[in-house]
Amino acid sequence: MTTNPSIVLSRSGYLAVIEPDRWVPGSFTLVVDGTPQSHVNLEDPSQLFFEYIQRIGHVIDQIGMPGEPITALHLGAGAFTLPRYIEATRPGSRQQVIEIESDLVELVRKHLPLPRHASIRVRHGDAREVLGKLPPGLRGQVDLLVVDVFSGARTPAHVTSIEFYTEAVALLKPDGIIVANVADGPGLAFARGQAATMLAATGHVAVLAETQILKGRRFGNVVVVGSREPLPLEWMPRLLAGGPHPSKVVDEGELRNWIAGASIVTDATAIQSPPPAKSIFQTGTRGD
Repeated sequence: MTTNPSIVLSRSGYLAVIEPDRWVPGSFTLVVDGTPQSHVNLEDPSQLFFEYIQRIGHVIDQIGMPGEPITALHLGAGAFTLPRYIEATRPGSRQQVIEIESDLVELVRKHLPLPRHASIRVRHGDAREVLGKLPPGLRGQVDLLVVDVFSGARTPAHVTSIEFYTEAVALLKPDGIIVANVADGPGLAFARGQAATMLAATGHVAVLAETQILKGRRFGNVVVVGSREPLPLEWMPRLLAGGPHPSKVVDEGELRNWIAGASIVTDATAIQSPPPAKSIFQTGTRGD
């Protein structure tokens, strides 16, 4: 019996395992501390598996002209699902990835190699700390910034505040897009706070998720999209049409009603995202 590649991460102590997908040949899931973090189709990186990643993929598809190379910054590496997707759909894109778990990157690179000619640079360290040390020439040059930082199944508090988002948004082009993966449960207090905080940092926000999640009826992933310029209205039906279904996009006046007076998160008030019930990940349903 073949043992799945694995490592105990030196920084967090979590067990990271690469498991083959039993149903999709050439595909693999990265599981960290029992939580599915990433799904990768090595034979076709343009195929995205997890629902929230598909939604982020639809947002990426709307940036600029189809197939046009972009400059992207990813906070959180996982198995490099989105960098692979961008390279597959927008060849020649310049991408940087920040990841604190260096041995996780080594595990993924060894067993799930990155495209040979892709321009994907990895910077090691805490996402927020490295963000403040990026080359000055990158400021104002980023088309897409993806925030998908998890320690196990939870987002650390220090990458949820207005101070963090303000620093991140400064890297964007005037029409650049910031996308955050937010995991939350019934009531969506954490997700509403993140939407309010990103709105304060950018001025324009839309929220995408499965309908029942947006109603706060079950735990799941909410995709929060922000920009300093108005998000094009033509994006919204396209994002919905792309699926997975049923889904909903909340923006403009409806967004402010959905936020429902949630407070802007600061460094002083920030908390990590709520933990999911262990049963949610028994069969592997979420990741990067």
